[in-house]
Amino acid sequence: MISDSPGDITVLLRAWHDGDNRALEHLIDQVNRGLQRIAGTFMSREDPSHVLQNTALINEAYLRLLTMQKVDWQNRSHFFAVSSQIMRHILTDYARSRQALKRGGDVERVYASFGLDTAIASDPDLVAIDDALYDLARLDSRKSQVVELKFYGGLNFEEIASVLEVSEITARRDWQFAKSWLLRELTREHRLER
Repeated sequence: MISDSPGDITVLLRAWHDGDNRALEHLIDQVNRGLQRIAGTFMSREDPSHVLQNTALINEAYLRLLTMQKVDWQNRSHFFAVSSQIMRHILTDYARSRQALKRGGDVERVYASFGLDTAIASDPDLVAIDDALYDLARLDSRKSQVVELKFYGGLNFEEIASVLEVSEITARRDWQFAKSWLLRELTREHRLER
């Protein structure tokens, strides 16, 4: 029986990468609990009436992950980081499509509590956060990745450092910078909306 240890997941990821479809079946069993945790984190920030539920979000993420067999998976943390990024894109795409359908006016926003130390007058919506993260990625892609891994992926600083191949202190510094930068950008955008 395959255990839920990070090493076993890494072995399964590599076997799947090499074309072993049985490894994918075992991998799904091993990572399902982690994906449920990530989806739960995302969906806890959504309106309870959101059309997507945890299971639908996970299923959509699985469908997108199936097209990524040839990714050179580094380890368990890398897999969950990519999975959380996929879920973020699914929810952001959904929010963008809802806004496009409404075409302004009475747009229904999907809000997210971003967990910044200083409160913004109202929580920014997912589209604003996604746009700000793209801007941050153009400025410094690693700092944007730290936000994705920490906030969306739920990784700790040790795991983030491992995925990004930096020291833990660098990951912490990047997180502090990114939080300050995003707070400034999201607050500025909020002022511009008024």
